[in-house]
Amino acid sequence: MRNGAFAAGAFSLRINGNPFFFRVIERLTVLRARLTRIPYGDQGIFIRRDYFRRIGGYREIPILEDVDLMRRIRKRGDRIVLLAEAVLTSSRCWDRNGLLCNTLRNRMIMILYNLGIKPERLLRFDP
Repeated sequence: MRNGAFAAGAFSLRINGNPFFFRVIERLTVLRARLTRIPYGDQGIFIRRDYFRRIGGYREIPILEDVDLMRRIRKRGDRIVLLAEAVLTSSRCWDRNGLLCNTLRNRMIMILYNLGIKPERLLRFDP
């Protein structure tokens, strides 16, 4: 980040807890982020302050502001670094809503968002 080669970045994901399913989610998250170059907020996004301000920061949307920000960076052609070091994310949501239910809900929200459904409409699916 110091030399300006990257506009932003994120860590790999680690979910606290022992279920095997968490390890699968972690690996799939890293794979998705590496393929799309769009990390999500639970991966500990970091960004240069001047760059963040220059591109308008987070937009005023109720959910997916992290995805929106990373998409804008990628669309501009600027580089996002994905570190091998992991940030620890809480398993609370999966514990509360169930592993399968929470994962399917998250995928559904992203599919609908990718189809162009506005975040304001997707908010009703967010617990």
